[in-house]
Amino acid sequence: MSVTGAGVPDVPRSVLADTVLERLTAVYGAAADPERAVVMRAYMKDVAPFLGIPSPERRALSRSVLQGTPRPDERDCTAVALRCRRLPEREYQYFAVDLLRRHVRRLSSGFLPVARHLVTTVPWWDTVDALAAHVVGGLVAADPALTADMDAWIEDDDLWVVRTALLHQLRYGERTDAGRLFAYCLRQSGHPDFFVRKAIGWCLREYAKTDPDAVRDFMEREGGRFAPLSVREALKNIGA
Repeated sequence: MSVTGAGVPDVPRSVLADTVLERLTAVYGAAADPERAVVMRAYMKDVAPFLGIPSPERRALSRSVLQGTPRPDERDCTAVALRCRRLPEREYQYFAVDLLRRHVRRLSSGFLPVARHLVTTVPWWDTVDALAAHVVGGLVAADPALTADMDAWIEDDDLWVVRTALLHQLRYGERTDAGRLFAYCLRQSGHPDFFVRKAIGWCLREYAKTDPDAVRDFMEREGGRFAPLSVREALKNIGA
């Protein structure tokens, strides 16, 4: 049964989320570096403001925020993720994505609409790709019935939803549904956006680590339908 929804999910009540958000905003706020924030925001094409905390420091701070807290359940993860998404600075969204990646096995299929909301709200590759490969991909791996949602997402008008569908099998390796992967790539072979064309090449290049002959044969048959960027990326490590 499809669980995809395009509405704004409600934020559930969570005592743990209250604690985490109070700690998080205090700790991250104290570590903010306004000068570095300007550079980070420019690097990310002005998609959002930044606090200016580099990744290694941010992850260390995140560990201190979570120290001594219980393992979150799905309600807690949902509340933290949605509340972080409402904060303007990008580091809060990174915290949420890291939390979801760590606890994806505690999330049910019903989390997929929340994942879609996170993908489509202030979207850029820095959050979308991790959500696609580690969160959405984890949900679909745990519940193959969600492939019906991915079949719908690949047809979506939102390029970031399409990119997520393309990338959700990125870490599957030998578990990849190659037929679905190739069909998705063909479905969006004429897409005009760079990020979709890049994703096509990336997911094919990644699958080529598992079955290079299948990717090479696929590109020999269908390569003329793809943008040069997609072809270059797909064949980057295996040749023509």
